[in-house]
Amino acid sequence: MIGNTASVDECYLYGRGTHVRYSAQIMTHLLHIIRKLVGGSNPLACLRQRGLTVGNNFVMQEEVVIDTSHCWHITIGHHVTLAPRVHILAHDASTKRFLGYTRIGKVSIGNQVFIGASTLVLPGVSIGSNVIIGAGSVVTRDIPDDVVAAGNPARVICTLREFLAKRAEEMKDVPCFGEEYTIGGHVTDEMKKEMNSRMTRRIGYVT
Repeated sequence: MIGNTASVDECYLYGRGTHVRYSAQIMTHLLHIIRKLVGGSNPLACLRQRGLTVGNNFVMQEEVVIDTSHCWHITIGHHVTLAPRVHILAHDASTKRFLGYTRIGKVSIGNQVFIGASTLVLPGVSIGSNVIIGAGSVVTRDIPDDVVAAGNPARVICTLREFLAKRAEEMKDVPCFGEEYTIGGHVTDEMKKEMNSRMTRRIGYVT
């Protein structure tokens, strides 16, 4: 291009380059929006930024819901696993329409805790350390240290030591499989069939 004069080819090339550049910017922006809508951004980072307290070695599996609008009332200790679809609530909006206020409650979860799939933890609850909460439980009251609790409402069913002793004894009579028998270990179709054929009592253990 000389001065303000440009050939048709030069204008076409310049225009095409501009179009490609702006198209790329639009696509990047759209992908960012889509990732946020489908949860592609880091939900834990967002919760921490809002005030959630979480310890080390925290595992949050698929479809876990931690009260996003009141997460600064929730404290989670070290070595805690939330299985799929666990819900932890720190507020109850049922009073809002009638009283003009939402009820809120602090939730505390200790260290070395496993909360089973589809469990609901309600506002104001404290769960101790070294605890297992069975799948599908509704935790409406405090759970002490060193126990296994389950049910709706969740209640203590045994000590953690009793539960682990029972499971350790069971492991002696059923097949136990190594990491190579997991998705992360690239388990093959043949190995999957082998697992099912060896689980004659329907139960087994995998690392």
